[in-house]
Amino acid sequence: MPMPTRTILAASAIVLVAVIAGAPFVLNEGFLRLATECLLLLTMAQMWNLLAGYAGLVSLGHQVFIAFGAYALFLTSGWLEVTPIWVLPVAPLVAGAVAAIIAFPLFRLRDAYFSIAMWVFAEIIGAFTMKSQAVGGTSGVPLATSKLIDFDWFEPTMFWLAGGLTLVTIAALYRMMTSSFGLGLMSVRDNDLAAMSVGVDVRHNRFVAFVLSAAGCGLAGALSFMGNLFIAPLAAFDVNWSVYMMFIVIIGGIGTLEGPILGVIIFFGLRELMTGPLGLSGGWYLVGLGIIAVVVMIVAPRGIWPALRDRIGVRLLDVHRAAPRPAAAAILPAASEQVTG
Repeated sequence: MPMPTRTILAASAIVLVAVIAGAPFVLNEGFLRLATECLLLLTMAQMWNLLAGYAGLVSLGHQVFIAFGAYALFLTSGWLEVTPIWVLPVAPLVAGAVAAIIAFPLFRLRDAYFSIAMWVFAEIIGAFTMKSQAVGGTSGVPLATSKLIDFDWFEPTMFWLAGGLTLVTIAALYRMMTSSFGLGLMSVRDNDLAAMSVGVDVRHNRFVAFVLSAAGCGLAGALSFMGNLFIAPLAAFDVNWSVYMMFIVIIGGIGTLEGPILGVIIFFGLRELMTGPLGLSGGWYLVGLGIIAVVVMIVAPRGIWPALRDRIGVRLLDVHRAAPRPAAAAILPAASEQVTG
């Protein structure tokens, strides 16, 4: 008799927690830093997937929330003169607040217009940041409280924070998407007019998804730049953040929780292969990623994980609902009436 899905998920969570807790005592700092980068980008991809894959809103400017979260962390830590870890909650609060403010005008736009408006907003804020000397202008600013950090445990702590954030993000998204709110959100994605006709609050559902997506990216972005101990506008507002999130989600499987996990493995595997043994420069590396994304979209339009899932029949984090089948007791009387008639 196969094990219940919840038992498998619980056992997997326990194993992952144990692996994350023990990895810093086994891996060197180089591997820990790479693993931290993978986990943080996975969190960002899951947040972008929440908005695009489940709410039906494709954003080309999510890098602005990464920047808001990171700058909020750097500035608040400097003003209060405390270790940046203690002010981490500021990052998602600021990013979420910005999303809540801009949601009202942006939600008047649909489809490609929303995507372009997000990109324009990110570019405008990035331009203002470059001209503002209060945040270092184009030169950027170092983490003023870096002297308070215990660098003997810095890399392990960053890895634990990134691992904890990723596990909490996936667990929270799974819980959310299997709830009535998640069902309403997916109905909005599939057909917002039909969802509205059956009583789903389309604007509220999308607003919640938008704010949560921004807050998650803000926190992940703050951790990413905290690991660098430095932030500059060109890096914080880099559109490649959104490109990487889209690539990971699209090739892995948009609208699935497993897809971004597979996508981030493929993304970093390709990056290490192309920039390492193949020796491709940054420009050719992005061209290679684009070609791979196009091929995947042609061969497997839903992404690699949905195609793989349908072939092997494994559904661990599946949140889709199946239409209820009519009960046999209701079918038999109807069939007998047709025969006698």
